[in-house]
Amino acid sequence: MNDFIVYTDGGCSNNPGPGAWAYVIHFGDRSHEDSGFEPETTNNRMELIAVIQALTFLRELKTGTYRRFPSDSRSPSDPGDAAPEPRWLSAPIKIHTDSQYVRNGITAWISSWKLRGWKTSDKKPVKNQELWIRLDALVQELGPEFFWVAGHAGNPDNERCDSNVRALIKAKTPQK
Repeated sequence: MNDFIVYTDGGCSNNPGPGAWAYVIHFGDRSHEDSGFEPETTNNRMELIAVIQALTFLRELKTGTYRRFPSDSRSPSDPGDAAPEPRWLSAPIKIHTDSQYVRNGITAWISSWKLRGWKTSDKKPVKNQELWIRLDALVQELGPEFFWVAGHAGNPDNERCDSNVRALIKAKTPQK
C-alpha cells in the first residue's frame, strides 16, 4: 500500500512581513503541490497554514471532492463519478515539516493547551489559536503522523517547498 508523503514549509521576509507557504504531496507515482502568499504574516503562521492546506487537500481527495490528483494526466473512467480511489481512503498520511513549532505543537503541546483553556504553561494565550484549532480538527479526522526534517539539509522535497516559498515571496512583494 502507498502512503501519502507530505512535505511542508512556510516562511516570511522579516518577521512579521510578507510570507508564503508550500507543500508537496506524493502518492506512489503521483504528485501534487500548492503554495500561497500573505502580505503580512509570521513565519509560524505560514508553517501552520502549509500543513493545514496540505491536509485540507487530502481530506477533499479522500472524500471525493477531487477524483484524482490535479497533476494526474489519467482521465477518470466516468467524469461525473466523484468517488475517491479506494486505496486513498485508508492510506496513511506522513507529514514532514522542518518546523519544531508545528511538530511539537500538534504532537505534544496541544493537549495541555486545550486542558488549560488555550493558555500556555505560563498562562499566556496560545499564539495562532485559530490555526491550531483548524489543524487539530484535521488531525483528529485524518490521523496523520508527523516527522521533523532538518531544513536546508538537502532533502529534495523540503528544498522544493522552501524554494516555492522564497519564489512566491519575491514575486509578490513590491520592490522598494
